[in-house]
Parts: sequence; C-alpha cells; structure tokens
Amino acid sequence: MKDFNTDRFRYDGDKSFKLKKAPTKVDDLYEDDAHYEALLRQQAAEIDKWQEKMYAHNRYGLLTVFQALDAAGKDGTIQNVFTGTNPAGVKVYAFKRPTDQELDHDFLWRSWRELPERGTIGVFNRSYYEEVLVTKVHPEILTQSQRLPEKVTADLDKLFKHRYQAIRDMETFLYRNGFPTIKFYLHVSKKEQAERLIERIKDQEKNWKFQEGDVKERDFWDDYQDAYETCIAETATDNAPWYIIPADDKKNMRLLVGQIIIDELKKLPISTPEPDDKRFKELQKLIPVIQAQ
Repeated sequence: MKDFNTDRFRYDGDKSFKLKKAPTKVDDLYEDDAHYEALLRQQAAEIDKWQEKMYAHNRYGLLTVFQALDAAGKDGTIQNVFTGTNPAGVKVYAFKRPTDQELDHDFLWRSWRELPERGTIGVFNRSYYEEVLVTKVHPEILTQSQRLPEKVTADLDKLFKHRYQAIRDMETFLYRNGFPTIKFYLHVSKKEQAERLIERIKDQEKNWKFQEGDVKERDFWDDYQDAYETCIAETATDNAPWYIIPADDKKNMRLLVGQIIIDELKKLPISTPEPDDKRFKELQKLIPVIQAQ
C-alpha cells in the first residue's frame, strides 16, 4: 500500500487550528483510474479483514463521523470506502432535519440510539455536530424551533460552550467503553462546490441531488468556515481526532479516508481467538455425523 502520510491531515487539539491553511487538494495518490480502483479494492479488503477481527474479538467498536458542506462527497465516499465490507459489520445512519420526537429530547439523544455495537463500524453521515454547525450559522433554529428553555437560549455563547463540552464528554465516554471515534471533515473549496452544484443542475439525472436551498446556503460560506474551524478546535482530542480531508479530488479523498480507517482499526488491541487443539480434535468427530445426516 502506498504511504499516504495521513498524519498530516490529523488534528487532535495539540496545536492551534486554522481551516484556511488546510488544503482542499493534494497531489494524486493514484497513477490512473485503474490504479485508483485497485487501491480502493485493496483497502476494502483490509477494512473487511479488520472488521471481521474486531467482530471476533467482540470488545471494541468504531464510530466514524462524516461532516462536510453540500456536494463535498459524503455519500460517495461512504459508499466507495465500505463497498466490500460485510454489511452486517457496518451500520450507516444519515442524520436529517430533527423530527418532532427528536426535538422533544436533548440534542444528543438521537445519536445515542444509532451508535454501533461491539464488533461493528458505525458510520454517521452528518451527526450531532450539526447542532454546533448549522445552528451556529442559523441561531434562529435554536431560539425559535428547538423548544429549548428561554434561559438556555438567552446566552448562545454559553450554549455552544456547553454543547462542545457535552460532545467531548460523549466521545470520551465512548472511548473508555471501547468505542473510539474518528471524525472526517471533507474540505471542499468554494469553487469546486460551485462546479459540482452546476453539474447537478445540468445533468437531469442528477437533479434529484440538487436542493434549491444549497444555493442560498452558499451565501453563508464564510460563516460555515468559521463554525467548522471553531467546532474542530473545540472538539478535537487525541482519543477522538478530526481528519481534515482535501475533497476537491474525490478519488484522493476516498483513498485517504479508507487508509485512515485501516490505520485506526490497526491501533485497536484486537485479535481473533487462538486456535484450540483440544476443541479442534473434538470437532473432527462431528464430520462423520454431518456426512451421515
């Protein structure tokens, strides 16, 4: 496997973070389309192998969180990276606008319900982070739509400070219980996002992907950049790091994400059960029984 040097995209809170300094494009990690496909298949086999080992060990799970602006490529990345992994070992959940039932609970409630089981990989397409991103850019969601106590929304700076702390506490709790969290921000440039949105408009078969609201949200580009920068700086820890993935090239993005997941799985102290000679001999006695049935 080619050395992708994924540590350069890792941020765990040990230094200051500026999103503007993070690249949206890096040199190609593949030689051509055929090489890209071969690397992707190789990564898929590795992820599947390590997920199976994690399942057999049955002590750990892994939560992966994907966050990005519109058209950055979350869906395609998740689909391509996990193609080839045992479907029983991967649980994907896409978070949309909160339902009435979800609004009747705290902002983390719906995420707790969808966490992975031991031995599996959880994939959050968007996540609880929306509640410190979209709501930061559009605070009226908090003050008018989320049924929060008036005293809570009276000081939004304090509200967000408490939410960052709640997220850090949640991820620390998960880590201590055998569920490390890795978070991906797919970092697309404004120019590339525009080209992808226009492509969705021009291609009738892709019109279903386009939402008119995406155009309006581009007016808040700088606000979203500030919200992501603050969010990443406030919630990155060594046990739950952020990876700021250049997203202007989808192939590079998918290969980087796949390699990071492999690297994180390899860090887990997991192993398949040791061969048991005694049990092996006992099982051999069952072969003629099965054959005679």
